[in-house]
Amino acid sequence: MYIKTVKIKSALKAAVTILIIAAAIFAAIYALNRLIKPSAITLETESERLEFLRGLGWETSDSAINCRKVTIPEEWNDVYTKYNELQLKQGFDLSKYRGKQAEIYTYTVLNYEGRPNNMVANLVICGGKLVGADISCTELGGFMQGIARAEADS
Repeated sequence: MYIKTVKIKSALKAAVTILIIAAAIFAAIYALNRLIKPSAITLETESERLEFLRGLGWETSDSAINCRKVTIPEEWNDVYTKYNELQLKQGFDLSKYRGKQAEIYTYTVLNYEGRPNNMVANLVICGGKLVGADISCTELGGFMQGIARAEADS
């Protein structure tokens, strides 16, 4: 008969090692999945869009001040290339939607620090999914940034 004894310390070390390896594999898969396919945010209704903006800390108009249909062009000029660079930083990629129709919902932003007027949030929706977003200053010489509230506070 063969009997093997294992010290508790060895078993504990092995279990911790296995857990660390499993956590590292899970983290790698999660990160890879986020890079390949960012989580799809569904914003099909006005209330979903408002909830999304308010969840980011933005106080906005109670409804979109503008909604326009656009076709994301197949061939991009510098404006679209730069806009997509902003979207890529946020986990979106408009290049996947070349040639497709989208809707841009625009909301007045009421709480952009230091700028009480002329601030809007734009949500680019394609097939009910958020595919791009920005905060923009509409006055002459204005600017554009990502949708995240932290960017406005820095």
